[in-house]
Amino acid sequence: MRVSRGAQEATAVVSRHENTEVVSQEEVSLEQKNVDYSAERKQTLQARYTYGTIFLITNLMAWFVRDYGQKLLPQLHYPTACGTEGHDCFRTLGVLRVSLGCFIFFFIMFLTTSKTRKLFEVRNTWHSRWWAFKFFLFAVSVTVPFFFSPDFIQLYGEFARVGAGIFLILQLVSVIQFIHWWNNYWMPDKERKQSCSLGLLMSTIFYIASICGIVSMYPLYAHRPLCILNIFFITWTAILLIVMMVVSLHSKVNRGLLSSGIMASYIVFLCWSAIRSEPATSKCNTQKPVNGNGDWTTIVGFLIAICAVVMATFSTGIDSQSFQFRKDEVQQEDDIPYTYGFFHLVFSLGAMYFAMLFISWNLNNSARKWSIDVGWASTWVKIVNEWFAATIYCKYFHACVSSSNCLHRNFGKIFIILGICFPLQLYGSMISS
Repeated sequence: MRVSRGAQEATAVVSRHENTEVVSQEEVSLEQKNVDYSAERKQTLQARYTYGTIFLITNLMAWFVRDYGQKLLPQLHYPTACGTEGHDCFRTLGVLRVSLGCFIFFFIMFLTTSKTRKLFEVRNTWHSRWWAFKFFLFAVSVTVPFFFSPDFIQLYGEFARVGAGIFLILQLVSVIQFIHWWNNYWMPDKERKQSCSLGLLMSTIFYIASICGIVSMYPLYAHRPLCILNIFFITWTAILLIVMMVVSLHSKVNRGLLSSGIMASYIVFLCWSAIRSEPATSKCNTQKPVNGNGDWTTIVGFLIAICAVVMATFSTGIDSQSFQFRKDEVQQEDDIPYTYGFFHLVFSLGAMYFAMLFISWNLNNSARKWSIDVGWASTWVKIVNEWFAATIYCKYFHACVSSSNCLHRNFGKIFIILGICFPLQLYGSMISS
């Protein structure tokens, strides 16, 4: 009996030891997985900046082809596609060819990564690695459009107008979602015992900036009685600002002035940007016409505008959560940190958008050197964008600001309005061309 009992105790000790080893191995395996997930997630996050750099390089290529391509690269063209002197591969059509190449590259990336869900899928590896092959693919994608006929490139230009408009819609939804988040962050919260003083301060700052912007635009851009169009743009923006303030103070909204103050600043900026996009030959435009080489302020402003385009594309591309209809899904440890397909789709639409900026939404435009987004078509695109941004905000944002999920429940209605207003925006750009 004693021997049997001793054997049982020995067996129990061995069993506990084996269980301890199994548990320790599982812990080591779990720690290793956590390390692998962290490293893989870090690599995918870093990949975003590489794609952003590629997009920036493409913007600079489009500018170079437009302004200096015909002078510095006179022999680098295919006569059948570019004409005898290469006119159809530089300036406006040159920008569209570079844009088409950028669109092809990012659309291929969209098709090959759109269903990625987990970090250790093959498509995740394709998204965050294989850079040598992807740089080769990018070079081929940008080169091939220079062998297409001018008629095909013109057709792409019409298609790019639509794609650029869709990009503006996505950007607007992202801006509204950001305003919604910022409003919830700064407004008082009983659980966090947060004071309303910060929200009140931020509201005051945004409204003062908006009012100062409105007041300063009158002497700068509406200083003559003949500047009827500019007077209308500025006055209507001021009316929209007042309407948003009234909506914010309505008893059913009861969420303060912060969100409307942010949106007011945004639409004032759009109004200012639209008026600044008027041609320099306009009697009401105080800007001096740009000479052939451009002064340093023009060059700096041009480079800032390019960086702004890249940043707008990048920030919209990584904001896929704003376009998800279901927000209750729990993020797993091995899930990808952002939606790759949406990211590349936004960049492909951004390729169309920067083309429209470089040619001022006009397919027959011969833009001056160091100019970007200048012309009546650009002015009307921004003005219409301002108007339906304010319309969407007033009709739906404050109607559901008290609920964190209400904005997403109204996405269908939001896109219906965008679907109505987008043709107006597109029509404005076409009639101004």
